[in-house]
Amino acid sequence: MTGKTGEVLTEQQKKWFASVQAGLMRDTGKSLEEWAAIARTCPETTTRKQIDWLRDNHGLGVNRGAIVLNAAFPDRMNWYEADELKAALWKDAASRAIFEAVESKVADFEGLVTGQRKTFSAWSRKAQFAAMKPTRGGGAILGLAVPPDADPRLEPATGKDGWSDRLKSRLPLAYAAEVDEVIGALLKQAFAAP
Repeated sequence: MTGKTGEVLTEQQKKWFASVQAGLMRDTGKSLEEWAAIARTCPETTTRKQIDWLRDNHGLGVNRGAIVLNAAFPDRMNWYEADELKAALWKDAASRAIFEAVESKVADFEGLVTGQRKTFSAWSRKAQFAAMKPTRGGGAILGLAVPPDADPRLEPATGKDGWSDRLKSRLPLAYAAEVDEVIGALLKQAFAAP
């Protein structure tokens, strides 16, 4: 599974998606195509409300609901349209500059998988080791798979950021110039984490 900018899912993520999809028929008696047809009858128009509708009316969990919606509405942006997701997410010039500074620090990591989501960008090897999302006012929050005590600028992760719970710390960034060699070293440490 490759996107326009290369690999967008780790092998573990690909296996997970395949198992969720395969489990639909086994556990519900309906194929992905049948579930997609059901999803297209949903009266709701936002993804969140459509997932809630699938859960409340058909018993599908969030993960299965997301896969069904992706099949039902392939014209929506998805993980495989990394360029479009990145452009939509990082449209603010100041936030984009921070993103590009972080991206330059990880660009040469061997085996790097860059994943774009609707609300954040993620970097993985076997599993997610870093993620970042823009904040209002032109900043960004960087999540890292390192303990918060690895650097005095780090905060404990809150769980509200929406990315992997492997990311134990977060770092608010206001300017691209803050992405220094120490942050580069923290990214390498997170990348090397098991």
